[in-house]
Amino acid sequence: MKDWSNSRGLFLSSVATGAMLNPLNSSMIALAIPNIQRDFNLSYLTVSWLITSFYLASAVTQPVAGKLGDLIGRRKMFLGGLILVAISAMGAPFAPFFAILIIMRLFQAVGSGSIYPAGIGMLRDHIHERQGSALAFISLTMSAMAALGPTIGGLLIEWGDWPAIFLINIPVLLLCFILGWFALPKDEVNKKLSFHELIQRMDLLGILFFSIAMVGILLFLLSLKETVNYVAGILGAFSLICFIWHELKTKIPFIDIRLFRSNRKLTLVFLQYIVLNFIYYSLFFGLPSYFQDGLHLSVAYSGLLMLLVTGMGIITAPLVGRWVDKSGVKFPIMTGNLLTVIGAILLWVFFDHVSIIVMLLIISLIAAGCSFGNVTLQAAMLEASPAHIVGVSTGLYQTCRHFGSILSAVSLGLIFGAQFNMEHFTTLIIVFIVAGCLVVLLGVGYSKVNPESSKA
Repeated sequence: MKDWSNSRGLFLSSVATGAMLNPLNSSMIALAIPNIQRDFNLSYLTVSWLITSFYLASAVTQPVAGKLGDLIGRRKMFLGGLILVAISAMGAPFAPFFAILIIMRLFQAVGSGSIYPAGIGMLRDHIHERQGSALAFISLTMSAMAALGPTIGGLLIEWGDWPAIFLINIPVLLLCFILGWFALPKDEVNKKLSFHELIQRMDLLGILFFSIAMVGILLFLLSLKETVNYVAGILGAFSLICFIWHELKTKIPFIDIRLFRSNRKLTLVFLQYIVLNFIYYSLFFGLPSYFQDGLHLSVAYSGLLMLLVTGMGIITAPLVGRWVDKSGVKFPIMTGNLLTVIGAILLWVFFDHVSIIVMLLIISLIAAGCSFGNVTLQAAMLEASPAHIVGVSTGLYQTCRHFGSILSAVSLGLIFGAQFNMEHFTTLIIVFIVAGCLVVLLGVGYSKVNPESSKA
């Protein structure tokens, strides 16, 4: 029988198909909220927890799943994540109560959140040639699903109402499971740990503190737009302090806090990724208000213009991947960061003085800079991360993405307020410039770190 695990194409197809489930399901749900609200006779605020809970669960799950994959085997985690998503795909459409639908949505978040760190960890272990191009392929797939998710969701809802956005996962999961079963390399034999050893190495108390800290801080940030949830903020801050104290004291930490001081390259990668995602999602969620409320364009025309902006990730990812393969990550990272700040400055200078086409070209510079970061920082993270914790590092990398997106939502709420006007968008442009300058400084700091210290 042929060994399909040696096929680069099948391996990458399997990882990409699994990795796209998280951005696809996080974006499709937006258009289903009104129908779910109608069917369960609930307020919008209550139903919106389908979105909030997904982001919170994904942000917490991915580092934990990465740690578990490092210990028991990444192939197991990848296939196990697919099974959890399958449970949600089959259970959610028939949920008799909204609470059951929330639980199914959490299964979906935990399952899809487990797949990415496992897949990227296997990619690092088994793809040694043209790794940048491989990462670009994964990034392209995820960007395409995030961009097309609302469109796909709208078509599915027209066809089969909101249950269709869950059911569509089933054929994708079948394909991914078959590909994964045959194309993903088997885990090492030494990954077989006893249950007692596994519990010891997982650091359950550390995971508990980390989870409470992340949920508390993120809920506090989300509440800044309306009634501030001080209880969540205080609980999150206290849990974070407990988490840091515990991780510094325990022999086998969930996340070695000392690593962020000794491995400055990895720390600077995470910080850049937070800022770039803050810029990208502020652009992604802020532009529709500008197009519709500021320029008075139709929803359909605004959607078309948004597709041109989000499509920059699809266009640039393969080119950046090849560049990383040839020259490494240093210059592509700086180029992407500079594109972001240059685009923001040009937007400020020419805002409201040029045609919509020129505006789009300028905005595309910012989008292209963020797209550069999606590929280059992923490669830089794998390069800087010690091999034995690559799963945790990959999970934290994705947590940074969620953190950046939530910061963007908070900022847009504070800037736009109850009603959009053009002065608000000018304020957002200034925020882009400040964030762009910050990410350039972080990139300069990254380039100056001694390479020998990156695997400390």
